[in-house]
Amino acid sequence: MSFTEILIVIINFAGALAVFLFGMKLMSGGLQKFAGGKMRTVMGKATGSPLRGILTGAAVTMAIQSSSATTVMVVSFVNAGLLTLGGAIAVIMGANIGTTATAWIISLLGLGGGDSAFSLPMLLGALSLPLMFAKRDKPRSLGEFVVGLCLLLVGMGLLKQAMPNLEEYPAFLEALARLEGYGFWSVLLFIAVGTVLTCVVQASAAMMAITLVMCYNGWIGFDAAVALVLGENIGTTITANLAAMVANVNGKRAARAHLVFNVLGVLLLLTVFRPVLDLIAHATEAIMGSNPYTAVGEPGYNAAAIPFALPLFHTFFNVTNTFIQSWFIPVLIRIVNWLVKDSPEDEEYVYRLKYIGSWMNTAEINMQAAEREIGEFSKRVLRMFSFLPSLRTAKDDAEFDKTLERIEKYEEITDRMEMEIAGFLTRIAEGDLSHKGSQRISAMLCAVDNLESIGDTIYQIALTRRNKREDAVHFDQHLNDNLAQMTARVQHALDIMDANINTEYSHIDLEPAEQAEAEVNELRDQLRNEHLEALKRGAYGFGVGNAYSSLYALYEKLGDYVINVSEALTVKFK
Repeated sequence: MSFTEILIVIINFAGALAVFLFGMKLMSGGLQKFAGGKMRTVMGKATGSPLRGILTGAAVTMAIQSSSATTVMVVSFVNAGLLTLGGAIAVIMGANIGTTATAWIISLLGLGGGDSAFSLPMLLGALSLPLMFAKRDKPRSLGEFVVGLCLLLVGMGLLKQAMPNLEEYPAFLEALARLEGYGFWSVLLFIAVGTVLTCVVQASAAMMAITLVMCYNGWIGFDAAVALVLGENIGTTITANLAAMVANVNGKRAARAHLVFNVLGVLLLLTVFRPVLDLIAHATEAIMGSNPYTAVGEPGYNAAAIPFALPLFHTFFNVTNTFIQSWFIPVLIRIVNWLVKDSPEDEEYVYRLKYIGSWMNTAEINMQAAEREIGEFSKRVLRMFSFLPSLRTAKDDAEFDKTLERIEKYEEITDRMEMEIAGFLTRIAEGDLSHKGSQRISAMLCAVDNLESIGDTIYQIALTRRNKREDAVHFDQHLNDNLAQMTARVQHALDIMDANINTEYSHIDLEPAEQAEAEVNELRDQLRNEHLEALKRGAYGFGVGNAYSSLYALYEKLGDYVINVSEALTVKFK
């Protein structure tokens, strides 16, 4: 084979793979947009029994046609505290089963059951459908799915055509034969190749398609094809692990669980490799009338045997692996806990709804859960405020940056808490409530909004401290003492707010909160007057004065949000 011929083969193969991948992406994207919101809702509730999680993972993956999307979604949910690690592992197991549906679509429609030419009329029909020109998103997304399916089948046909006739190149066939001639070591070699190539391509469906075509054309035997499929199962875990690089400790553990689950499954399968393949071969022969080991030209050969046998093995492997390992989810949790060690900081940044769980039919119980969750919100805010003094006393940039990062992460947590608690309260408000119940919901919504504003203001104080440090602005001892006094008064107001949040709303005594707010305002007025006098005397420059006035103003603003919380919880009941 000349260099030009090799180059043409590579170009044709790359182009065919591009069409296949684009079709896969379009099909998956269309379905995710069509049903993605509902899928996320279903996923978020898959925290019950392992069976429920497995079924949810399988159903979601079959629906959106992407196990990678499912596992990445799982990692993000665990990262946000919406899924337990055990629930996430169950969903991942189900995703491995759901992804086998893609293999069946590729094999039966793209190779065995039909001709790729059939996809062209499908594509033309999809393009002529009003769905593609609909103004509404749902019909248009459904049209994208149909077009994506057509392109996937076209790509499958192009991959078949791009494969050269290796009978014309006996040296290449001999090289492949040698790779398959090392017995069990050949199986391990092809598993490694499948793993690496899937990591590179970032699409197990594409590697499954390539494997099917290679085996269908006689490039590799059935044993080698099965080994590639096993490697693809390991390689596909790279997507979730890449997504987990920026996740917290539990997000990383969910991603590692995907890897551990598939690696253990492959190791288990290797212990019974030959009996399992014999079982698949007999089943294929019974159904298709041909054994997948039968070579082209031999009696009883049936071209449809390979497209049936490989997906059958893929399904058998994932279903069996899930069935066995689902009994050992606690063991998998211990393994990933060992692989990804606990870190106090990581655990600190994990946010989970502690009291808002499954929806109860009784509005009173739901409101009690929301009140307790708001209490947790208050504790987070107080913890966040406690970091501020460390910004002033930081010995070096590394210590300062670490504290600022903690405050940034807490600010993200407060945003999520506000959104999720407010969403839960809004759902309660949509039900049949008494007048007093409506008042409680209104009070809690107002409190949650102000708690989130407190988090935002604390973050603004931190950013002001950062700008001061970057601009090399330094306060003298008197200014630092004034800000420390302001910090103490706001801390006192926050403590009163937290006590009020954890008190029966109708029994809250607003007077201490109002007194604390008055003390903050009084000190703010005193500092402002002193500041104006200092500017007149030229006691310090513009940079120092601007940073100083910004900080005490932000502390006073923080005090306003603090009193708003207590007022919201009391005024609504007057």
